[in-house]
Amino acid sequence: MNKEWVKVLFASFFEVSWVIGLKHADDAWTWIATAIAIVVSFYLIIMTGKTLPVGTVYAVFVGLGTAGTVLADILFFGEDFSMIKIALIMVLLGGVLGLKLVTKNEGEVEP
Repeated sequence: MNKEWVKVLFASFFEVSWVIGLKHADDAWTWIATAIAIVVSFYLIIMTGKTLPVGTVYAVFVGLGTAGTVLADILFFGEDFSMIKIALIMVLLGGVLGLKLVTKNEGEVEP
């Protein structure tokens, strides 16, 4: 995995952080942290979009962010756990991984 895809993973982590922050921020410091997470998340996505296909990057970013947000809700905030949610997250992550695997990086030659 090259460094651009690692940036997408970090951007997804910060996306989960700011989504959680939007729901749970209740003072100036948590709002500032949420704003920082938004800026970092989108900065990383914008930078990776310069070298990787934007559509794939965005799909991976949103898919990982969605899965991470649902899992964080279950693990940290008491959201109901159900096997169907986990199964659907696995389907989502399978699609995200598939997109990543079939996307060639800039400068690669198709086999």
